[in-house]
Amino acid sequence: MPRVPSHLRERALGMLQGGMRTADVARAINCNVRNVRRLRQRYRETGQTADRPRSGRPRVTTPAEDRYIQTSHQQDRYRMATTTARVIPGTHNPSISAQTVRNRLREAGLKACRSVVRQVLTRRHRQQRRLWAQTHRRWTRQDWQKVLFTDESRFCLTGGDGGIPIYHQRIEPYAEACTLERDRFEGGGSVMVWGGVSQHHRTELVVIAGNLNAVRYREDILLPHVVPFLQAHPDMTLQHDNATSHTARSVRDFLEDRNVSVLPWPEKSPDLNPIEHVWDLLDRRVRARAIPPRNVQELAGALVEEWGNISQQELANLVQSMRRGCTAVLNAAGGHTRY
Repeated sequence: MPRVPSHLRERALGMLQGGMRTADVARAINCNVRNVRRLRQRYRETGQTADRPRSGRPRVTTPAEDRYIQTSHQQDRYRMATTTARVIPGTHNPSISAQTVRNRLREAGLKACRSVVRQVLTRRHRQQRRLWAQTHRRWTRQDWQKVLFTDESRFCLTGGDGGIPIYHQRIEPYAEACTLERDRFEGGGSVMVWGGVSQHHRTELVVIAGNLNAVRYREDILLPHVVPFLQAHPDMTLQHDNATSHTARSVRDFLEDRNVSVLPWPEKSPDLNPIEHVWDLLDRRVRARAIPPRNVQELAGALVEEWGNISQQELANLVQSMRRGCTAVLNAAGGHTRY
């Protein structure tokens, strides 16, 4: 019979002992009259109202098949549950269901989540990252607050991070086996923006029409935004990554002519730049708006508005995490970090 909650069983027993008819008791607790009769019979035989023990639904897989499911998905993190279900025969059907596979994986602590997408790191990249972290791990907060972290980012109207579902345990979302490496990140109809943040300041958010090359970076970003900012704060250092628009000779000569100090930066290291977390925060704030943007013009306006709504304390907390980021790179031997 269907399980009746314990408080209703006690209530029904009191009604029966009070002289109520079985049908009236069943109507009062909204259950079948046979349930009440079995409850009364169980109380007479055992002296309690606890529900009888049940064997539960029989398992359609053997212990050996359970181990096979768990082992195969640990060896191949991108294996789909439907693929495993096709090769395991069921008790009453030609094969088990994909949900059964997911249940067995959940019992082993494996859960399907989107993989972390990172850039490909060669041996040379790892060595550069490790040497850079060794050089800057002893920098203090006072040193990092003199750095202006800058970068460009592209925001799409449609969501999706390109991650592929992958099975991993709760403690290993950033493990090498659970990381998807790509040379290039793609997007759809979108808006590119540039910005800079530091411990106590931030620049304007600049909307970039189209793509960014060295000439546009020099004329549209450095000249009107970066140089005036650094002239107002002469003790600060510029940080930008090794994109071709940043490392072109014309850009280097432009910065040298204006005595702009540039922080050396290792290749393929977006996880070291705290502004990457600002882009993530900005994206979440835009998507959480009551009326989401419907076209690129509205998206650009929403990005500029939300950029100004981010508190300076949030930016300061990200800049202060640089020492922990350097330590994480050294612990990973120059590899990927969870930052």
